[in-house]
Amino acid sequence: MPETAGPEVAAAVADAHRREWAFVLAATVRVAGSIDAAEEAVQDAYAAALATWGDGGIPRNPGAWLTVTARRRALDMHRRAATAERALPRLVGREESPAEEPGGIPDDRLRLIFTCCHPALAPEAQVALTLRLLCGLSTAEVARAFLVPETTMAARITRAKKKIAAANIPYRVPPPDELPERLDGVLSVVYLVYTTGHTAPSGADLMRRDLADRGLELARMLRVLLPLDRDVAGLLALILLTEARRGARLDDQDNVVLLEDQDRSRWDRQAIGEGVALLRGALAARPPGRFALMAAIAAVHDGSGSWQDTDWQEILGLYDLLLGRWPSPVVRLNRAIALGFAAGFAEGLAELDLLGAEPQLARYPYLASARGDFLVRLGRPGEARVAFEEALILTDNEVERRFLQGRIKELGG
Repeated sequence: MPETAGPEVAAAVADAHRREWAFVLAATVRVAGSIDAAEEAVQDAYAAALATWGDGGIPRNPGAWLTVTARRRALDMHRRAATAERALPRLVGREESPAEEPGGIPDDRLRLIFTCCHPALAPEAQVALTLRLLCGLSTAEVARAFLVPETTMAARITRAKKKIAAANIPYRVPPPDELPERLDGVLSVVYLVYTTGHTAPSGADLMRRDLADRGLELARMLRVLLPLDRDVAGLLALILLTEARRGARLDDQDNVVLLEDQDRSRWDRQAIGEGVALLRGALAARPPGRFALMAAIAAVHDGSGSWQDTDWQEILGLYDLLLGRWPSPVVRLNRAIALGFAAGFAEGLAELDLLGAEPQLARYPYLASARGDFLVRLGRPGEARVAFEEALILTDNEVERRFLQGRIKELGG
């Protein structure tokens, strides 16, 4: 950041980066010729803001100023190219008007997120591009988020951009007949960004607040762009209803507090109210989508006055519906836990034991941890200790490891 930028300007540019990056970049891609050229132009625009806002004043609409500046820079790049024809992008065949988009959706950010999450790209590339281009994270920040070297992440992002160009992936919202399937992929990427932040796979902290916040921001963005889509409403409801419990997940010493023991007065009632309101609309779809069903399960927990008041039969029924919609091993695991509380710990444990043969759960620590918890409740401490020790081996998050070590110590391990 240039030394000439005073604190007020630096703060305004930082705020514009957080709020406006996706909009500015998405609008610039349409004239830049490529994602790389658009990124360069946008970075130049932010640098220009740092250099000039101190003298000219902070504009009333920073996003508009940055967009105009970035697009001018991108057009200047074209003029310096050998011919305009060679500079025209594969990504954007021509400058379309908003009315030409299927469904009349004019916002460039929607085009950008569908490009980032195109099914031709590997899932990890979709997530990396979404964080880099929609959230404005640096390559180093994306690399840290997924615990890979910066050079590895830079190569991954570069390969993804080259594939977009080589495969002539269009910069547009999919046509109506493709939209449902493609949107589900976008929602999955956003949810993965959020869940990776909600409970970090490894590291010293339970949560990666930056990633969780980015996931929430992306879900809100999609809600603004697709206000009538019930799956989008379901995803945002799920994130809000989960986020509502954030303040109670750790005690004052940063130790894990299980849902059963959380101080519910610390839950965010405003977030719960917003999530429930969104959920009502999401559940109107027939059949309801997977994110709406997961949000409904979260809403049952959030609406319970205490752990003892939790309606486990309703949760079990919702998991049955979710299994029909999304038959994944993790959903089966969560259903087995709900079964234990609804019908008896022995029944839940039997279901968990059946899941031990699932290859996708072979290294999933929450299966072993759930078994340990049911074994404790059934009065079988020796077997519970073995289960918690297995979970500890599979866990890389230091806060969760400390929690499991505490459980083992309580059992005499």
